Amino acid sequence: MLKIGLTGSIGMGKSTAAKLFAEAGVAVNDSDAVVHDLYAGEAAPLVDAAFPGTMKNGVIDRQELGRQLARDPAGFKRLEKIVHPLVRKQENEFVARQKKAGTDMVVLDIPLLFETGADQRVDVIVVVSADPQIQRERVLARPNMTEEKFNMILSRQMSDEEKRRRADYIVDSSHAIETTREQVADIVADLKKRITKE
Repeated sequence: MLKIGLTGSIGMGKSTAAKLFAEAGVAVNDSDAVVHDLYAGEAAPLVDAAFPGTMKNGVIDRQELGRQLARDPAGFKRLEKIVHPLVRKQENEFVARQKKAGTDMVVLDIPLLFETGADQRVDVIVVVSADPQIQRERVLARPNMTEEKFNMILSRQMSDEEKRRRADYIVDSSHAIETTREQVADIVADLKKRITKE
């Protein structure tokens, strides 16, 4: 089974590309969605113990967590130590389920693919990228996003240029969604050919 690592910096359109892979019939494991579920379940008490006051009604308040991390960026390491092993466990279970079902390829949507060394666990890397100006406009249009927060997030991510250099495929999401859909369809078709040859 071919494991496709899908990544891209904030605001590059990675979530849209993940949806388009799913539309093209490829099973997708979305790390962001997994984290969301963990913050409402297994990880909530652990995160609250490390960042007191972040849990409200059994769910992690991401705004409050974000505020604490903005005050103390060293907290990211503590958070990752809690969350990453749980995300990895869910990912392994997803891969095992898909393998058992006889799936020929899966997408592992991992925002910090290179930064966490997850690129070592996949066979193919797809990087979603866009013009820096478009990226900036998209991110700053998000609710509760500030220039400072955007820069803090960027500082934790590998540069887009370096990601592109390491990619097997690049999806440019600067244009209309139809263009992005075509690029994803081309990648899926190409990978299906590769699987057939193997």
